[in-house]
Amino acid sequence: MGLISSILTLPLAPVRGVIWLGDLIQDQVEQRLHDPAAIRRELELIDEAAASGQLSEQEREQAQQAVLDRTLQP
Repeated sequence: MGLISSILTLPLAPVRGVIWLGDLIQDQVEQRLHDPAAIRRELELIDEAAASGQLSEQEREQAQQAVLDRTLQP
């Protein structure tokens, strides 16, 4: 039965491959979004931009809050 089902479902193989690839990409993105080192780097870049005058205090707080909100999302 395995051979027959494999032959009959062969046309769906590309679809399953795309779904698998989409899941893999989603997992990688979620790992990078919640990586403590990446979050720390992003917060440091925000602080550096604020220190150099590229961001106002309000913009700095908003950017930091956006980073922290993103980390708290499941």
